[in-house]
Amino acid sequence: MLDISLLGVLFVAIAIGYGLGFRQASRRSRERSGSSHSGLSRDYFVGLNYLLNEQPDEAINTFINALDVNSDTVETHITLGRLFRSRGEADKAVSIHQNLLARPALSDATNAKVQLELARDFVALGVHDRAQRLLRTLLDQDHDSELRYPAKRLLIDLLEREKDWQGALDTAAPLVKQHPNIRRAAAHWQCELAEIETANASRALAKRHLKKALQLDAQCVRANLLLAGLEMENAHYPQAIGYLTRILDQDSAHLPTMLPALKRAYLRNNDEAGLETHLRQLITIVPYTSLIIELGELIHHRDGVDAAIGVTGELLSQAPSLRGLNYLVDLYIESQRLQGRDEPDTRLVLLKHHTEALLKDRPRHRCQRCGFTSDALQWQCPTCRYWGTIKPIIGVEGE
Repeated sequence: MLDISLLGVLFVAIAIGYGLGFRQASRRSRERSGSSHSGLSRDYFVGLNYLLNEQPDEAINTFINALDVNSDTVETHITLGRLFRSRGEADKAVSIHQNLLARPALSDATNAKVQLELARDFVALGVHDRAQRLLRTLLDQDHDSELRYPAKRLLIDLLEREKDWQGALDTAAPLVKQHPNIRRAAAHWQCELAEIETANASRALAKRHLKKALQLDAQCVRANLLLAGLEMENAHYPQAIGYLTRILDQDSAHLPTMLPALKRAYLRNNDEAGLETHLRQLITIVPYTSLIIELGELIHHRDGVDAAIGVTGELLSQAPSLRGLNYLVDLYIESQRLQGRDEPDTRLVLLKHHTEALLKDRPRHRCQRCGFTSDALQWQCPTCRYWGTIKPIIGVEGE
């Protein structure tokens, strides 16, 4: 059975056949003999024979040789180039598109279209510097406005891959208002710049970038996390807690993300009671496992293991989870040891074994767009490359 790439070649073959037939019909009255017609037809049918024998490379090369470059066939050449690129053979796509650009008869609009395709070929090959130069030249030209947006998006993507955050911001500036996805990405670029300034001990500049990030995207959780970190570095713990508190309204799914910073801010401020009150308030709104375990640990260290068992068990009965159960079993095992038992109940040990086996290698985060999973939080999904779509997993096996 023909695969998708062969079907693509078949589609192109039909287009080429139609183009050749049309050209030959128009030339027949002007040609002295049918020799040219026979040659073109022979190449075309040789290509079809290759295609039917599932030899797409030979078929495409034959079609290219059969098809002259002119105003009627440019689109077919572009389609062939795209087909090569989609099959992982961007070097052949480059040859086709460079051959098109070498033709002086192309219109400005067609020339721009081919340049954009060639830039995509270079991106596929990993030759980012040549792709950038081509795109900048393309954007400097006065051409069809329909090409400006895809060209600019491709250039932004390249700058992002190269971690040129300021360059990406400058290029994306005209698009930010109309495109929410670019606004979200731009907010994270500001956060990236803020982290660079923080590493360089330029906290004032870092804070400025983070304020701009929130102006671009009021729901940018990362910006408030970083602002809280800056405040804690200056021992401004109430202000840090204020920034962290805003995350509940931005995206409650990220409460487990901000929990370590919240705990650090309260404890550095010697306000354990304030941390307990805050945790209890959050649990009444969103009873995530991380919050329950953190509250259980707080009570454990202050009031003992049995008090922690009581509070944790009650909360988990309302919001059960596998990780919560695993923690509760730990508390029961510790309680038995404190009671003087040399070995804990074998049933508890068996249950602990099962819960740990079920939790082993379980991812903690998932991209809401493409489903990518990972243990650690990443602000940009490495698969779909969207920003801010990876969040803690919520459910019986997660939070």
